[in-house]
Amino acid sequence: MPRLALYQPDIPQNTGTMLRLAACLGVPVEIIEPAGFDVSDRNLRRSGMDYLERAAITRHVSWNSFETWRQESKTPEGGPRLILATTKGAMPYADFAFRHDDIVLVGRESAGVPDEVHAAADARVVIPMLAGLRSLNVAVTAAMILGEALRQTGSFPETTILQT
Repeated sequence: MPRLALYQPDIPQNTGTMLRLAACLGVPVEIIEPAGFDVSDRNLRRSGMDYLERAAITRHVSWNSFETWRQESKTPEGGPRLILATTKGAMPYADFAFRHDDIVLVGRESAGVPDEVHAAADARVVIPMLAGLRSLNVAVTAAMILGEALRQTGSFPETTILQT
């Protein structure tokens, strides 16, 4: 199952939206701190609603602790690749071949990620957009890329289709 990682998020409403997305899709979330707000703040609950209790969230106190965890998760066969969503991406996300153990990483709303994080990424993907526009909302970006990763890996949760 692909994972979603949030690098030092700084807008609680976006973080709550991504946590709600992850809860609905059964996707684990890694929050890389420090965040620009109290992660237990009530603002998170406003956008994440009662879905937050269903989200599988792991908090990492720093980028270094996240990287240590990721490196320790590797096996001789490989391990979780870090797939960075960035406007400086090298490949359109829909052309990238996702794997079950990939971690889709989105950066801070205000600053993206530093060079150190870019260098650690196994791949950098971009959402193709019209020229002259900077970026999409980080929660929209996460939904698009995570949806493609789940589609490619057959990892969407099973649902019951109601007949109308």
